[in-house]
Amino acid sequence: MQLILPLHSLIQRTCQFHPWYSTLLSQQGITPESCESTILSDLPLITSERLEQHYYAAAARTEPGLSVYKTSGTSSGIRKAIYYSPEDDEHYIAAKKASFQEWLNAEITGQQTAPPFRKALADMGTGHAASTAMSIFASLGYEADSLSFALPIEEHIRKLSSFKPDLFYTMPSILDAIASAADDLKQFGIRKIILVGEMAPLDWQANIAARFGIEPTDVLDTYGSIEIGAIASYSHTLGRYLFVDGIYAEALPAEQIDPRFEPLPASESVLVLTSSNRTVFPALRYVTYDVVRDFQTILVDGQERQSFRCIVKRIGSELKHGEKISLYDIESVVNRFVPDAELRVSLRNNRLSVHIRSKMLDEERLADIRHAIEHTIGEIGQMIENRMLEGITVTRAADNEQLERGAVKSKKIYF
Repeated sequence: MQLILPLHSLIQRTCQFHPWYSTLLSQQGITPESCESTILSDLPLITSERLEQHYYAAAARTEPGLSVYKTSGTSSGIRKAIYYSPEDDEHYIAAKKASFQEWLNAEITGQQTAPPFRKALADMGTGHAASTAMSIFASLGYEADSLSFALPIEEHIRKLSSFKPDLFYTMPSILDAIASAADDLKQFGIRKIILVGEMAPLDWQANIAARFGIEPTDVLDTYGSIEIGAIASYSHTLGRYLFVDGIYAEALPAEQIDPRFEPLPASESVLVLTSSNRTVFPALRYVTYDVVRDFQTILVDGQERQSFRCIVKRIGSELKHGEKISLYDIESVVNRFVPDAELRVSLRNNRLSVHIRSKMLDEERLADIRHAIEHTIGEIGQMIENRMLEGITVTRAADNEQLERGAVKSKKIYF
């Protein structure tokens, strides 16, 4: 997989938009004027610390036509402002549209006589994916609408009932909330679901698809970030996530990112991305802190494509020992026992708690889930054996209990 632009052109462009990057290069003995022989591994990593020091702390950009998206605060207390130029937005929309079209045109389910898709509904809140969804659907020829995730869940259900979209573009946690509140998910007539924003284990995808009356292949999981834009999407045919054009990925050991990080299992690595498509964000060896499993380059239709099997967790600068635990693996285990599960995972006082809401849950299954988490997820079993974890508690949530933080729950481990 190759970058669209030569590396020296990306270096010079990054220095043009982000003058502080030249200082980082000089510390590596590199100058933008003489970098034709530079290879990617020579370049500095764009870590969260460097972004806080240089990018997020910089004065507001004033170029005409910029879009700005505000995200959660950094460790210094500064709220992140991430910019997109019109060119950045065009690349993002084109990448999203291409991945959607490739999947929609594949006729995965084999329903050759199915009526065409006419309506699409975006339900994911604010941010870049939400703001561009309507443009993408309009370009695909759909009648499109959207609603805010901040609305009460009854409003989401009411909108689905009245609009009846063929295609539903949303977040896993919103689907969980809808599935918990609606009596019959098949009534909405949804034929395809596109996911964004959070981890979606395959077992969870299969369970949610069955509840909507569709096949697992009718669910497209996409991976992106506000910093980079569109990154990858899942191929049911290959069983892997494939990177979009213009992205070059590296999979690095955690201790290479930061020597304070403990080594990951042999099959896991931290994803570092370089993008040809971003200008007003320094997307040269940007550290995502996402941990991917089984990263490799494969042949697809005669072309080399970078890929990975799944995202298992995210590590961060606070270096908590709980970051050894994979939420992906915990969700996968739970969904094998109860297909309607919503869960909240927390780690406090060295005890892992898994709190589950499910209409199918009984005492026997609670015990089975606890045993499976402890004995099939190696890192958790090892942490218990080494007394880094005191144990696991698996409990049932009441039907009316609020598992969410704010409007929808977040797919994360709470510390």
